[in-house]
Amino acid sequence: MAGMRKISVRNEQGIKVRKCCASCQHKCIKTDGVRLCAAKMEDVEANYRCKEWQMSEGLMNAGLSGGVVRKLEFTKVELH
Repeated sequence: MAGMRKISVRNEQGIKVRKCCASCQHKCIKTDGVRLCAAKMEDVEANYRCKEWQMSEGLMNAGLSGGVVRKLEFTKVELH
């Protein structure tokens, strides 16, 4: 993995996405917190990249209108 070049692609909305396990559709997290590649069925690091990489659905839709803020603390505004 050392010395591997960072590669990025753009989704349909022009958002730049880094090509690695963390942005892959096949990424799974086991109950002990270890990252698993569902395509290869092996434990991988977040920066790992393989030929089976496919952009995750969430990142494909990044930049589309209609997003939702899910954390309440981000919706609160205090004026002093």
